[in-house]
Amino acid sequence: MANHKSCIKRIRQTKTRTEHNKYYAKTMRNAVRKLRATTDKAEAEEMLPKVQKMLDKLAKTNIIHKNKAANIKSSLQLQINKLA
Repeated sequence: MANHKSCIKRIRQTKTRTEHNKYYAKTMRNAVRKLRATTDKAEAEEMLPKVQKMLDKLAKTNIIHKNKAANIKSSLQLQINKLA
């Protein structure tokens, strides 16, 4: 266990931030899953900007890596383009 007050505070902060980041990362993953499961092109095109915005925000705050966000956005766009 930590011996310094600052270490104890750092542990509390890290725990809080980890829970916060996990929540938003999980929310993003669920949104991506929902978009990938969509078979209607119009509905998917309507959902895409919201998911892209979410990915950009998470990449900006370093919850996910910027290249991962770019890869996900690219693959989603390709999938939507393939829908009839």
